[in-house]
Amino acid sequence: MIKYSLKCAEGHSFESWFASADAFETLRISGHVNCAVCGSPKVEKAMMAPRVLSGESGAETDEKEPARPLSAPATPAEQALAELRRRIEAESDYVGRDFAREARAMHDGEVPHRSIHGEADPKEARRLIEDGVPVMPLPFAPRRKTN
Repeated sequence: MIKYSLKCAEGHSFESWFASADAFETLRISGHVNCAVCGSPKVEKAMMAPRVLSGESGAETDEKEPARPLSAPATPAEQALAELRRRIEAESDYVGRDFAREARAMHDGEVPHRSIHGEADPKEARRLIEDGVPVMPLPFAPRRKTN
């Protein structure tokens, strides 16, 4: 196993484990490596220092960096974004690519109102806004299930 420090195109830093360097590249190229903060699939390896094992205990030591879970948001802004994502995912229904249709049906009174989130292309989103349907973009990409 190998642990990489990773960075997405939006500048978020996080860490993750992979079976090998080849496994990382295969997963990244196929779009299965996403930013832990914003979900961006544009992820690259970041500069990292090697970890040194102490001779007696065999335990890793790194006095400069406080311990935190892998892929945990590091900055207050990343933490706030992660909390926003958690709340939206917990308190609304993900409707995927049916977002524009569902939002319009609720606005027109065809279905009961509820909190939803999903995906819409820019053209669909523009039409919803022009028609007075209350929508807003989210500051993160949706999580995609790979299995």
